Amino acid sequence: MVAATRRTLRGEWQGIVVDPLRQLLRRGLSGLTLAFVAAFGVIFFHALAQRPTGAVVVRVIGGVSGHLPLWLALLRTPVSLYVPALDLPVWAGITQLFLAFALAELSLGRARTLLIAYVTTLAGTLTVRVMLALGPGCHGVGLPPAVGHVLDTGPSAAVVGLFTYLAVVRRAPVLFTLTSGSMVWESVVKPNLAGREHLIAVAAAIVLALLRGRGPWRLLARFLPLRREQRAYATEPVVLPAPARSSENLSDSASSKRS
Repeated sequence: MVAATRRTLRGEWQGIVVDPLRQLLRRGLSGLTLAFVAAFGVIFFHALAQRPTGAVVVRVIGGVSGHLPLWLALLRTPVSLYVPALDLPVWAGITQLFLAFALAELSLGRARTLLIAYVTTLAGTLTVRVMLALGPGCHGVGLPPAVGHVLDTGPSAAVVGLFTYLAVVRRAPVLFTLTSGSMVWESVVKPNLAGREHLIAVAAAIVLALLRGRGPWRLLARFLPLRREQRAYATEPVVLPAPARSSENLSDSASSKRS
């Protein structure tokens, strides 16, 4: 058991820390493009929301809640990834956001990182609508109509989804326990809309990780751009080994040389 634990922790260290650092040294700061964009986006919208007019603008272009029409919620969802919750410490959230996008971009690539972040956020948004439709009397699953006016979690669902996806794909039990365990604890200690959306993001990320390379993922992978080192490997010419010469061919060639 001790040896298995040591191997597991060594593999997690290799997959979560060492491999992304190697990619960072190879690609430079261009490998952190999404992380910088996400962090600066949250800082911009947080600064804009400090003024009354700016708060209205942020809510109009990036505020997603259950009472909105579905088309409008889908239109605002990409911007909501950069709208932080006003009741949470923004700098701690920015640190987690930067780390999640940085590790995911270095490990998974830019397109897949965006896809995971958007799908996990959208899963929470759509599931909350189902809970609101069920109502408060459905075995604790439904939600009262007043919750429909509460804003969604914003970038935190994407952060939880990215960490969970990386933990499952890289087989990192410590990271998975810290991510999913903290979300379960949050939903128990402080049951609210954000806690439910975080649990939904965890479940969606697990499903996406388990379906990796199968079904829709395989079809979608054809349209996702390859990373630079993958493109170089794909375009590298393939050198086939020379066919082995039989003893008869060798004797024939020897006789032809003597003649």
